[in-house]
Amino acid sequence: MVITRKVEFSASHICRIPELTDEENRNLFGMEANPHGHGHNYVVEVSVAGEPDAVTGMVMDLKELKEILNRAVVGPYDHRFLNYEVPPFDRVTPTAENIARDIWDRLEPRVRDPRRRLHSVRVWESPDLYVDYAGEAACSG
Repeated sequence: MVITRKVEFSASHICRIPELTDEENRNLFGMEANPHGHGHNYVVEVSVAGEPDAVTGMVMDLKELKEILNRAVVGPYDHRFLNYEVPPFDRVTPTAENIARDIWDRLEPRVRDPRRRLHSVRVWESPDLYVDYAGEAACSG
């Protein structure tokens, strides 16, 4: 069984590779390479898989999952300039793909339990663009 919780945050970023020229960055990232940055209202959906507890009937207490999401994702990301305020984006381009991977890395050890596991992270950068990430094992195969 899989349960999903959603959170939202607003953040700004620049998608550019320092070793490339402005023109090369514009060709690669388009408007996302604007050197002044730009913002998004991100929506993050986090899914946890497991068997419901025999007593509670829950895969995971959704209140606990919300608290984890607020501490590990919303707190560090909300109203931040990712490139300057949220490691690892001081050295990794904050694309939606890299944001999804970073959120996975922040959540996986906090969610992991003998009865459950982090199933997937979905990051909506805009209403028509999202990225799904399900950990390294799912991506390597």
